[in-house]
Amino acid sequence: MINDQFYKRSYTISGIAIGVVLVYIFRLFFLQIIDQSTKSEAETNALVKQTIYPARGLIYDRNGELLVFNQPIYEITITMREMGDNWDTVGFCKSLKISREEFDERVAEIKDKRKNRGYSRYTPQSFMGQLKKEDIATLQEALFLYPGVQIQKRTLRDYTYNAAAHVLGSVGEVNQNDIDNDPYYARGDYSGRDGLERTYEKELRGVKGVEILMRDSRGRMQGRYQDGALDCLAEAGTDLTTTLDIKLQMLAEELLAGKVGSAVAIEPKTGEILALASNPSWNPKVLVGKERSHNYNQLLNDPTKPLMNRATQAMYPPGSTFKTIQALVCLQDGAITPKTLYPCSGPASTPIKCTHHHGSPVALDKAIEQSCNPYFWCAFRDLLQKGGGDIHMRYESWREDVMAFGIGHRFTDSDISEQSSGNIPSALFFDKYYGKAGWKAITIRSLSIGQGEILATPLQLANQVATIANEGYFITPHLNKNDSMLAHIHKLDIDKQHFEVVKDGMHRVMTYGTGRYYPIEGIETGGKTGTAQNPHGKDHAIFIGFAPVDDPQIAVAVVVENAGFGATWACPIASLLIEQYLTGEVKRKDLRKRISSTVLNGSVKKW
Repeated sequence: MINDQFYKRSYTISGIAIGVVLVYIFRLFFLQIIDQSTKSEAETNALVKQTIYPARGLIYDRNGELLVFNQPIYEITITMREMGDNWDTVGFCKSLKISREEFDERVAEIKDKRKNRGYSRYTPQSFMGQLKKEDIATLQEALFLYPGVQIQKRTLRDYTYNAAAHVLGSVGEVNQNDIDNDPYYARGDYSGRDGLERTYEKELRGVKGVEILMRDSRGRMQGRYQDGALDCLAEAGTDLTTTLDIKLQMLAEELLAGKVGSAVAIEPKTGEILALASNPSWNPKVLVGKERSHNYNQLLNDPTKPLMNRATQAMYPPGSTFKTIQALVCLQDGAITPKTLYPCSGPASTPIKCTHHHGSPVALDKAIEQSCNPYFWCAFRDLLQKGGGDIHMRYESWREDVMAFGIGHRFTDSDISEQSSGNIPSALFFDKYYGKAGWKAITIRSLSIGQGEILATPLQLANQVATIANEGYFITPHLNKNDSMLAHIHKLDIDKQHFEVVKDGMHRVMTYGTGRYYPIEGIETGGKTGTAQNPHGKDHAIFIGFAPVDDPQIAVAVVVENAGFGATWACPIASLLIEQYLTGEVKRKDLRKRISSTVLNGSVKKW
């Protein structure tokens, strides 16, 4: 009889053996069928997938002038597995003119899987990029001495003109956040960091290709795998035609030289931005290549803030340019008519004084022409007090009408990413500041003339005057010429007849008022000068205008910081821009020279 104790033990041993075999079978099944990582590692030992980078899309102005193109550059990659013990690190560093410390830092970054999550010692890793041909010449001659090193051709941005840096933007290396959010990117890739390069990144970047190379058991490259049957060609990015007129853009930047400010020009009927200039600025070439990081830090730390796009991000009290909106809202409300008269005592007027004498009483056309502060205060007061109703409701209705001009909020349907919202204060703001029953028309009287808490960007001011030129509508300002924005039309609830009255007043400004010193031969212009109070120094000069009066083709807004009256600097700059766009040249060469050569701020420079 078999010993029961040993007989049962044999079952236990057999069960354990069978269990071990099953575990091995399951593990082999998992590794070979389910988990592809080992297969990928094995393939990586034999195959090398080399990325083929597409050419980035070109950028043109509205007339077909090439603004941004590509130049060849080179990237050095290293496959760590192929670097032998006798690898000549000193010679490699010498050929690239870098120190041993820089080499060690770069290698450490490559191997750090927190920073380089796709790291594999079997695949090429980006060591140094944005190199020009002269940077790699020495290394290229001795490449055979450095196993694992490859030189890969790529492209880098270049620029035809030293202009429009804020608009065009720049291209820089992606960060980890970019890689995490978009599987397209890998370490060492580039993407648009700001401006149009960022807005239209997906269109401009194209589609990567791949070339699969094969290596032998010793790691030596043996050519293309399956004769390239599995390779994919790269697809170049889509070209972008902008709405900019580069000649107008360059003139705007020339006239702003030595000054802090901005100029915006819009084609009223389409909302196409013709010029978007901000100063101080920089040559777009300085944010290209190996010196990009250094130059960017220099720009970032410049106290004049050249990286700030003042045309879309700076906010100012619109001053007297706001009186055109005030007139339209008051006319539509019925608080005034074109024949309504208000008294003016010049500088002796209260509670808001006028800046000069022009006779009294005054009607609307004369009030716009002479920029009469008391007139617009009285109109604003009568609007808020009309019918003796709730001032909060009357104010909120006024605020809504003002914001319909595109002021006090961003253009959310525009392709301009860097925008500030401006500000038209709400009734709730005044309730918190003064108490719900603590404020009335006279408390907020500064709003009537575009001062106080009202803030607008130059882009919003240009859109405001484009709306007046169109007599009641605007199409969202934009920069992509190929993008039809006709669906983005914004119509105001203001009768056309009121716009005709205000446009006539603006024409009088340029004929008899503060803009009369800068006529353009053969072109009737409408405009409004403004002076924005600045608690930190000299007032800002502002001007808005359009031309021709009977069929507006261009609307312009100019702001020159710390320059005093709008008629002194902002108005002539706008006048020259209008002349250039409508006639194709500037005939008033003396005026152009005087404006462009005058330095109002000695610390301003173009990088």
